[in-house]
Amino acid sequence: MRDFDRLPPELRAWLAQATLPWSPQSAKRIWQRAGGGRSALEKLSAAEAATLRKEMKRNLHLRKTIRA
Repeated sequence: MRDFDRLPPELRAWLAQATLPWSPQSAKRIWQRAGGGRSALEKLSAAEAATLRKEMKRNLHLRKTIRA
């Protein structure tokens, strides 16, 4: 929890509404690489969306495999 508390307020707010359970370390890494601010939040949102798309494709593949 200490790691979360040390994050910038904007990043903590984004994590609070995120769909996926991000670790403070991975979110901070993206935040720092993007230079913080709005562009970092956009990169985090894009990374989350890409992960959700991958998970959806994997789940659809598993459903097809199970039905076959």
